[in-house]
Amino acid sequence: MRMLLKQIKYMITAANHGSFRAAALALRVQESAISRHIRDLEQTLGVQLFVRSSRGIRLTSAGQAFVARAQYALLQLDLAKDAANQRAEVSTGELRIGIFSSLASGFLPELFRQYRERHGGVAMHIVEGKPGDLIAAIRTHDLDIAFLTGTEQWTGCESRQYWVERVMAVLPETHPSADRKTIELRALANERFLVSEAAPGEEIHDYLVQRLAGLGRHPDIRRQAVGRDNLLHMVALGMGLTLTSEATTPMKPSGVVFVPVANETLPFSAIWSRDNDNPALLRLIELAESSGHWR
Repeated sequence: MRMLLKQIKYMITAANHGSFRAAALALRVQESAISRHIRDLEQTLGVQLFVRSSRGIRLTSAGQAFVARAQYALLQLDLAKDAANQRAEVSTGELRIGIFSSLASGFLPELFRQYRERHGGVAMHIVEGKPGDLIAAIRTHDLDIAFLTGTEQWTGCESRQYWVERVMAVLPETHPSADRKTIELRALANERFLVSEAAPGEEIHDYLVQRLAGLGRHPDIRRQAVGRDNLLHMVALGMGLTLTSEATTPMKPSGVVFVPVANETLPFSAIWSRDNDNPALLRLIELAESSGHWR
């Protein structure tokens, strides 16, 4: 197709200038290239487009008919290209993002910072929610993209894993293991764990049940009707332990410490609808794939 467009462009230029030589000068190519491409075009079409003589060239009747329609077709292609480029520009627009992670530090806030530097005219709306609710909003296009833990594939959606974070045990400063560099999850198997009833409490609950059940333990998990901040303060008061992801560590309140859990990481993925052509979304995906360690 690319070669055919070049041949048509050469043919129209030659028709407008009345000679292959003048067309070559206008296009800054060799005259032999003009002649060769037009000859190839004639062979492809199965018709003669020019009558060649010592005085120059002139269009045949078939050539006249072809030029009239080809000029119109090229004009329409240029208009189509301009329309596509305008649609793909991200000078304005909206981007609706669902998150199930912290924006305190790490991959996600850096991604958003870079995006705003490049596309400052796009209004970014960020909402927190449970994975099921966020995915439902993705499918109805109420959200453009969601960043969730795990690598689950969701029907009708695209998914990419972009980064991982260490799992951190949140301990009171007085805990016997508070000064350790890392801690094995099995060392905490007999502890009381606190999880929030709000996100991501349910996921932390499921994570603890799965991991500790694998160690043959039934975990003591207490759900609390508080948010993440107050949950950490409850840990500081010695009411129990909790787990969190590495990105939340800059929000550490006094009285607690974060200790990495050995050999435990959380993968994070982006999920979006396959038929969402929001150009603001497409630019965010491009940026994420150039910045993350995606699979």
